Amino acid sequence: MNRRWQDRMIRPAFLAAVLAFVSVLAASQTSTAIDLHGKPIDPLKAAAGKLTVLLFIRTDCPISNRYAPVIQKMGGDYATKASFWLIYPDKSESPERIARHLEQYGYRLPALRDPQHALVQLSQVEITPEAAVFDSSGRLVYHGRIDNWYEDFGRSRSAPTTHELNDAMQAALNGKPPAVAATRGIGCYIADLK
Repeated sequence: MNRRWQDRMIRPAFLAAVLAFVSVLAASQTSTAIDLHGKPIDPLKAAAGKLTVLLFIRTDCPISNRYAPVIQKMGGDYATKASFWLIYPDKSESPERIARHLEQYGYRLPALRDPQHALVQLSQVEITPEAAVFDSSGRLVYHGRIDNWYEDFGRSRSAPTTHELNDAMQAALNGKPPAVAATRGIGCYIADLK
């Protein structure tokens, strides 16, 4: 066979293999978790053209728990513009324990369990509490802390001086990228991250 003919045959086969790999990779990046009744939910699809805000929390994280009023207020303030979800990534937290936590802290936001860490990986988070903001097309535009209320584990300010989550949401609602796309969270590490 001549070289030119071989090149023409190899290129389409190579391109087909690359496209197949990309589609498998995209399929593995799922955004599905489960609700407290065991039903699979994709919060990005459920947002119906609004921003999606995922707030990663744990029942036993004191910093997550201190943020409960802040999270609930933001969810209410942005209810018409953004779809807020509480995400519980700890594999050991049962639906019953999460339901008690929701009641104890007065949450009225929908909650999902993410024991397989599909949303954790998609959101690139490592700590609770951390937030992830996805624009209306499902693209991650921000991940990190809610604000700078906590300077370090065990050290907090009397009030936050920066509001990264709110700033990112405002930018996304205005069709702009946030000034800060990622920040480091302060809180409890999400166990079993790969």
